[in-house]
Amino acid sequence: MSPSHPPADRTPVIVGIGEITDRPSEITDGLEPLVLLVEALKRAEADSGVKWLGEIDSLDVVNFLSWRYREPEQLLSSRLGIRPKHVYYGPVGGESPIRHLHEAAQRIARGECSVAAVCGAEAQSTATRAERAGVTLPWTPFAHDVEEPKRGAAFQKPLAVKLGVFRPVSVYPFYEAAAAAHWGKTPREAMAESGALWSAYSQAAGENPNAWLKRRFTPEEITTPSADNRLIAWPYTKLMVANPTVNMGGALLLTNLAKARAAGIAEHRLVYLVGGASAQEPRDYLERDQFVESHAQNAVLTATLDLAGGRAEAFGAIELYSCFPCVPKMARRTLGLGADVMPTVTGGLTFFGAPLNTYMTHAACAMVRKLRGGVKLGLLYGQGGFVTKHHALILSRDAPSEPLAQDTSVQHEADRHRGPVPPFVTEAGGQATVESFTAIYGRDNEIEHGVVMLRTEDNSRTLARVPAHDRQTLAHLLNIDRSPIGSSGAISRADDGVLEWRVG
Repeated sequence: MSPSHPPADRTPVIVGIGEITDRPSEITDGLEPLVLLVEALKRAEADSGVKWLGEIDSLDVVNFLSWRYREPEQLLSSRLGIRPKHVYYGPVGGESPIRHLHEAAQRIARGECSVAAVCGAEAQSTATRAERAGVTLPWTPFAHDVEEPKRGAAFQKPLAVKLGVFRPVSVYPFYEAAAAAHWGKTPREAMAESGALWSAYSQAAGENPNAWLKRRFTPEEITTPSADNRLIAWPYTKLMVANPTVNMGGALLLTNLAKARAAGIAEHRLVYLVGGASAQEPRDYLERDQFVESHAQNAVLTATLDLAGGRAEAFGAIELYSCFPCVPKMARRTLGLGADVMPTVTGGLTFFGAPLNTYMTHAACAMVRKLRGGVKLGLLYGQGGFVTKHHALILSRDAPSEPLAQDTSVQHEADRHRGPVPPFVTEAGGQATVESFTAIYGRDNEIEHGVVMLRTEDNSRTLARVPAHDRQTLAHLLNIDRSPIGSSGAISRADDGVLEWRVG
């Protein structure tokens, strides 16, 4: 007996994808995010071959950071001449495009809407160029009275902010160092893995016509510091971190299977949504139990893997979020993927480009192209914050046999594995061991200071500085052949009141 399928009018399908990469020669010719959104949606409509834009009754807009608008979702609706029943401007988060896509499909499955759009855009390259040149852009006026969305420092402890470990580039190294030591890798081996992994992402970017950087970088180019590839926060160089200075827009159009067929869209152009999962970690990263893995990431990827029959080999194409190397390195271990598996269909946030929250919109477009090209099953995994928010989604060339599930949260599973969280203290003395660490560099490739995350003698957690003049301790931390994780040293208090740590 053949498997039953959900009703065609409750089966969500992706019918159109659109992308635009804007590289203006003159600053004032750069397109603002709102214009990029409209163009991406028009391209998605053209890709589908059907006039959908006037029928959109569900619209999700990924959060902007390069330009500030007052009610951008309403501005976009007005420009499109539509009044969707559901219209939503999302919060900050790199996982948000996948969540928007998943939730739009769930609305179609519930019969709440029949045509949905998910879109995002940024113009950080033009905005940055204009600011540096003192040029006023002829865009929709910047909404100065709209509050900037909270992120980064707003959710972290004052000591983390004071020590400079409240930005993604200086927080992810804590996971990088702790996880590598947990896996039994020396820093040199961990760096080699990052270089090879990032080189694979650059290879995919070189094949993506929408990428910002269209060439393959060798592992050595990626990991070797230079004037053009400076160290930012140990062990990450410029070519190992997300590149937000791009101008890009992306959009996807969804409808139900019955409507798509009635519109005459060929079956091989339709992409189905099988299901996925979501979970998150505490927003304050210092309130987590450890840094060798993410329980939320594990729970999300394991649940998604179960939907594919428990075998990662079922995925013919994969997109593992790639703001920093530790994220896909952890993810592929959870999935049981070997180093030979291509981790991206898009090119990664360094090489394809990181249009801030909306990279995964482009990843979803790239995945649709793969599925239309013959791949049967694809995995999209996005994350946001500081390894904080996680969402994964499976796309398929074939119709699923079960209705799209409405409950995606696997938070209970993530919480079940979470161990006791050590109390965070700002007063400490005596000996303490290194839980993780990084070093923050200036633009001259010189260390500004090191930062160690410590466990004290009573197993409390704290942060401490290693001043630039303490060459012995810095050499201990940055030894390429031996991890300092677990090593012991003495805590003292500096004249400015900040704790400092010295090895030995």
